[in-house]
Amino acid sequence: MNLRLRFAMLTLAAVLTAGLTASLGMWQLSRASQKQALQAALGAQSAKAVLDGRGLHAAAAPLQLVHQRARLAGHWAQDKTIFLDNRQMDARVGFWVLTPFVLEDAGGVIVVQRGWVPRNFESRTRLPTVDTPVGRVEIEGRIAPPPAKLYELSGAPLGAIRQNLDLTQFQAESGLPLLPITLLQTGAASEGLLREWPSVNVGVDKHYGYAFQWFGLCALTVGLYLWFQIFRRFIYRSKDPASHV
Repeated sequence: MNLRLRFAMLTLAAVLTAGLTASLGMWQLSRASQKQALQAALGAQSAKAVLDGRGLHAAAAPLQLVHQRARLAGHWAQDKTIFLDNRQMDARVGFWVLTPFVLEDAGGVIVVQRGWVPRNFESRTRLPTVDTPVGRVEIEGRIAPPPAKLYELSGAPLGAIRQNLDLTQFQAESGLPLLPITLLQTGAASEGLLREWPSVNVGVDKHYGYAFQWFGLCALTVGLYLWFQIFRRFIYRSKDPASHV
């Protein structure tokens, strides 16, 4: 292979690599910008006035209330409590406890993610003890989408212990007029439940980290090309006495 062809191929490879890594870096910055806008929207949502039961039930688009704070009054539908299996809190595996909450004077029901309890690994079908107050209670939390679904085999049983909860299916099963959202109950541990939910983080920092890596690789590619194909040749040529004859 002659030197000109080799130089052309190396140049093309360097240009393509630098262009690709630079474009990937810009894409990561774009993703970071989108996540920043989302984080700002979440902050604005949580800063809104606290919802009550009437405001929650009257909302035309309940899903637009996600991350807004709420203070609700009503009573628990204790016999409809669901235990979502294989859920973690503080790196420990157990159950997320979900109970429908009948809103006072609002005519609706919202599923509340009440907290986490450890499971009995010696008897996997044994339900943990959870204290559920009877009568009127007031709870606080933030509006949340239904819990993320984990993988499960088709035809999974629909008992108190489940892998996932489908609100549409649960509404038909329970006969309750469920809202298409849930409440993530906040506050100190009580009723045998932990509520150390992770803070909402859309992951802006990781995109800046990825962008730094891509731009670093781009700079390395350009630097190596310039050193080996231009500066190094120029330095050695200037030191070669034969080149001045």
